[in-house]
Amino acid sequence: MFRQAPQACASDWLGHSKVSRLKTLLPGKEKMTDTEFNYVHRLAEDYLKYVLQIQQPGSGPSKTSRVLQVVASSVQNEVERTLKQCLDKFDVVSIDTARRIFNQVMEKEFEDGIVNWGRIVTIFAFAGILIKKLLGKCIAPDMDMCKDISYFVAEFITENTGDWIRQNGGWENGFVKKFETKSGWLTFMEVTGKICETLCRLKQYY
Repeated sequence: MFRQAPQACASDWLGHSKVSRLKTLLPGKEKMTDTEFNYVHRLAEDYLKYVLQIQQPGSGPSKTSRVLQVVASSVQNEVERTLKQCLDKFDVVSIDTARRIFNQVMEKEFEDGIVNWGRIVTIFAFAGILIKKLLGKCIAPDMDMCKDISYFVAEFITENTGDWIRQNGGWENGFVKKFETKSGWLTFMEVTGKICETLCRLKQYY
């Protein structure tokens, strides 16, 4: 696990306060359940391991994870290709830095209060971008690194989009049915454009 320096703790608090402000922009939400949080945390962790090409023992990821990996990696690849110069300015040196940048980007991406599956996918895609940037500062992939980033990704998704996910079929009946075929991918031009716009607006800070 990464240790937090006093300065990092201050940035961590600022990051959480940004998410708290974001909650006022999105529709009313119920308190997330442990089951929902654990499910999304596993999806996020599976995706980050996929990005880092870490082999997973046992029966492997669920169908939902497999669909998410294909779709989110497509978005991630497009963002990395389109915004390489911008992303090069993001200096991700610790989990705290990753959390702070993540919270800033998510606040901007969801400030209009709109939630859809495409935008939820970009959350995972951006987490994948961050962990690759962080890996550049490390010798080898770290399992704690995956767990830590997955935690704040799952926290954001369950607290800010949990109601919407439940109301739109959940992961199996909503997300998988929409994206297991290519026809569900048509929204990605808009979604990728949104996250690219967000990153361009934030690049002045890096």
